[in-house]
Amino acid sequence: MIKVVLDTNVLVSALLTPDGNPARILDCILNGAIILCYDSRIITEYQNVLPRPKFGFDKKAVKQLIDYLIFTGFSVVPTPLSISFDDENDKKFFEVAVSTDAYLITGNIRHFPQKPFILSPQGFLKILGNDNLDKE
Repeated sequence: MIKVVLDTNVLVSALLTPDGNPARILDCILNGAIILCYDSRIITEYQNVLPRPKFGFDKKAVKQLIDYLIFTGFSVVPTPLSISFDDENDKKFFEVAVSTDAYLITGNIRHFPQKPFILSPQGFLKILGNDNLDKE
C-alpha cells in the first residue's frame, strides 16, 4: 500500500479546489487507493487550521473528514529527529514520513530537505502515474 503524509497546505488546497492535484490525492485517500500517515501533532494542526473562517469550510464536514482520516489512516508515534528546520512546525510532517517510509506531499517543497520522498502534489501524481491511482 502506498503511504503518504499530507502537509496541511495540501489538504486545504484539496478542499478549496476540488478539481486540482491536491484534490486528486485526497480522493485517492478517501477511496482507499493510498493510506494517510499521521501523528497527533498533524491531526491537531488539521483541526486548528481547517475550521478557520477565512476558508469557509463547513465545520461539521471538516470534523467528519478529519474523523474519517483518523479512522482509515495510519497513526504513528514518530522517532524524533535532530535535523533542524527553518519552520519547526514543518518538522512533524518530515518525522512522520521518515518513520513510516511514506511520501511527504507539500506545496512548500523549499521548506523541507531535498529528499526523493518529498514531493509536490503534481510530482507525486507524476511519479505514481495518475492512471494507476484512478484505477485503484
